[in-house]
Amino acid sequence: MNDQTPIRQGEARDEKPRDKAQPSLLERASARFGFDGFASPKLPDIPVPDKRRAPARPAAAPAASASDEAPATKDDAPRNERAPIGPPLVFSGKPQALDRDLLHETGMIVPDGSVSALLEEFRIVKRELFAKSTMLRGSDDPRLRNKANRVLISSPLPGEGKTYCATNLALAIAAEKESEVLLVDADFAKPSVLSTLGLEGGPGLMDALVDRDMNIADCVIPTDLPGLNVLPAGRSTGSDTEYLTTRHARETIESLGRGAAQRIVIFDSPPALAASPAAELAKLVGQTLVVCRADTTGRSALEDTVSLLSGCKDIELLLNAVQFSPSGRRFGSYYGYEV
Repeated sequence: MNDQTPIRQGEARDEKPRDKAQPSLLERASARFGFDGFASPKLPDIPVPDKRRAPARPAAAPAASASDEAPATKDDAPRNERAPIGPPLVFSGKPQALDRDLLHETGMIVPDGSVSALLEEFRIVKRELFAKSTMLRGSDDPRLRNKANRVLISSPLPGEGKTYCATNLALAIAAEKESEVLLVDADFAKPSVLSTLGLEGGPGLMDALVDRDMNIADCVIPTDLPGLNVLPAGRSTGSDTEYLTTRHARETIESLGRGAAQRIVIFDSPPALAASPAAELAKLVGQTLVVCRADTTGRSALEDTVSLLSGCKDIELLLNAVQFSPSGRRFGSYYGYEV
């Protein structure tokens, strides 16, 4: 577990200078390790409904009869531009304590612990996510603005470190002074976020999707680490994908960030090639990180994964379990820690 760290790599030596902005860390890593061919297919642009209305009739004009103009319908309103329904979501449950000894034993980031190489690596990853989230919030497309703070973490196959990366990323974000994070266990068949953090179980996301009278906020577990909240997976059903495709699911997931612009919502999904819910969740988030294990994940598996998750327009690769860094850099030693 200790060697499972994301890698930051510079541009290829033979790459020519470009006039546009410097590519992101993850884009440079993709270029270095030959992942350029895995970019998700470009989705067709969907026109945003025209907000303009017909000019008002002159005051002297006779009143229109019922047959002159058809009444407005719900479909006439611009879709996906409405504000989230309901008040801001507040998590008022009793906080549970993270098992810090367990986090240390399993090679995870330990809150309030010393600065480690692992923490430094995930600091870089979270900065990339923050930058992309800010860009999405400023988009002209209301659908992208609506998804700006939601991030999906997936992988092609089991055992590639998606939960490890999702949990460490959440712990790193929780250390921010002006941000908070909600870590959602969306791997309904094999949930593992609670056991990774040493938290007790309870109702979760799938329970709220099945029972429409359930308040999703009551399922969220606050922790003793300020800024970190956890939403369990909930019950296991044979219809996970079908529940995720409902309007109720979309509205429930949108509500998780309601009234909290500083909140990042991270979904730990099932492996994309092992379970179909990952593809449906990708349609509801603004960013997707595909965790691939160095020297293990195959090219065809990556290609298939990116294709399945193409409902999200922004897909990045996170290289995990790297043993070698071409630059020779090793984070952490500056603070008295070195791996």
